[in-house]
Amino acid sequence: MSQQTVPARPTAAFIGASWVALVIAVTAFGVGLWNAGMTTSEKGFYGTTLLLGLFSAIALQKSVRDRAEGIPVTSIFLGLAWAMVLTSLVLVSVGLANSSMTLSEKGFYGLAFAMSLFSSVAVQKNVRDLAASNAADAPVVVAQRPIEPDVKATVWQ
Repeated sequence: MSQQTVPARPTAAFIGASWVALVIAVTAFGVGLWNAGMTTSEKGFYGTTLLLGLFSAIALQKSVRDRAEGIPVTSIFLGLAWAMVLTSLVLVSVGLANSSMTLSEKGFYGLAFAMSLFSSVAVQKNVRDLAASNAADAPVVVAQRPIEPDVKATVWQ
């Protein structure tokens, strides 16, 4: 019989660094798009691709972690999470490669995108580790089922 280990509680420094990195990356990407001299449809493309990347990176991290902990995850969901992370990376790469932006602007968006994905995974890991460590620290309460009345006596009286 295998015993489930409780992950170590992440340090406050790591939690803070993860959140700061996520806020900086997403804010930089957003401010860059807001001030960019591109069409609204291009801005929408990059913004939507960032949202797809963030969501799929978190879904992938959760799925991989669930499987590692023995929690059932369907193969199709795990495959879709991988496919969407790769799709977001390809979309941003192709969009930047074909863009008329300067090389420094392309590098800025690429780095902000990569930092956003990485930091979102770190934040999700911290949230999960904190929840697991808090659950392990909580006292175990055994709920007692209420005594059910005798249905026959209730109905037939």
